[in-house]
Amino acid sequence: FPFFKRLRPDLVIDALLNGWYTLPLAALPFVVFIVLVLVGSSNAVNLTDGLDGLAIGCVAIAAGALTALTYISGHAKFAEYLDLSKMPQVAELTVFCAAMTGAALGFLWYNAHPAEVFMGDVGSLALGGAIGTVAIIIKQEILLFFIGGVFVLEALSVILQVGSFQLTGKRVFRMAPLHHHFELIGWKESKIIIRFWIVALIFALFALSTLKLR
Repeated sequence: FPFFKRLRPDLVIDALLNGWYTLPLAALPFVVFIVLVLVGSSNAVNLTDGLDGLAIGCVAIAAGALTALTYISGHAKFAEYLDLSKMPQVAELTVFCAAMTGAALGFLWYNAHPAEVFMGDVGSLALGGAIGTVAIIIKQEILLFFIGGVFVLEALSVILQVGSFQLTGKRVFRMAPLHHHFELIGWKESKIIIRFWIVALIFALFALSTLKLR
């Protein structure tokens, strides 16, 4: 479990911990949380894939941050220094995350504006799921919200747009996801993409900086 050092939270009444139902009840919230993380990360990347190179550039940045996190989590001295859970087996994920970063950069070469190839729903959903899965394995689900900050903003813009229209009949943005809003207010596609990459990089660096700050 990501938020408890032990399987059973300390504040649960001892009498409730003796039944056969204890494990399923304790695991249920975590299972629901994991499903939300995976579904959310997959669809957030998919929603971001609306401009040439936008999603894959942000994926490369997020995967690069996860490469650093997996290496730190798998390194005993670094993990101890940063007060992280020591998981030696997680070091193997460093290769996977580095490969995902390299693949994303290679794909970006052909997907940059004007794009020659497109990854489609299969690619964006798979990459989002991979990012979410790595975050779950290294127990950094909350940090994922910052590592994939642009994806979170894109998903939130859709949620706010749909919710506002359903409740009030008014739109918060000219169009959702967020990158389309900036298109409609007159920003050029290349300008939107580069600025979103910058924001993604700031989010990723902030996420890594919190390892020492906390």
